Amino acid sequence: MRASEITEILDRPVSRELLARDVTRLAYIAKNGTPRNIPIAFTWNGSEIVMCTTKNAPKLPALREHPVVALTIDTEVHPPRILLIRGRAELDVVDGIPEEYLRMNGSYEMTPEQRVAWEAEVRSLYDGMVRIVVTPTWVKLIDFETTLPSAVEELVRRRAEREHA
Repeated sequence: MRASEITEILDRPVSRELLARDVTRLAYIAKNGTPRNIPIAFTWNGSEIVMCTTKNAPKLPALREHPVVALTIDTEVHPPRILLIRGRAELDVVDGIPEEYLRMNGSYEMTPEQRVAWEAEVRSLYDGMVRIVVTPTWVKLIDFETTLPSAVEELVRRRAEREHA
């Protein structure tokens, strides 16, 4: 998929709404070769999806061995809005707490006092984290108004052909 196509899709209003959400599902291949799909907080910085995790997370050796990943960001309403993203995970070990981690957890409902306590707990627990950075290499937006899953698009096309035959 060309970079210009990716940019065009990610700049759509529905995509921007989805990229502002709190949680994505990260799919990857585990060390034992089986698939994994986990919810994880994320932030979009305009060109990359950034997720943060502990330095001892079991997913890290798997991502080092098989860095190709898929992400799903969607809604819980009908019709659903779904943003599918594929890319390659790059791992960045950092000292301290990445600013993205503090920002991505800022949308959870916390009182100012709870926020201060949460951040103090995080800073006392982690001496560093790993940023999982994914630059999209393929994207698809499904909003069931202007875009559909490819299999449904095919059924719509076949029906139209039958009706015009």
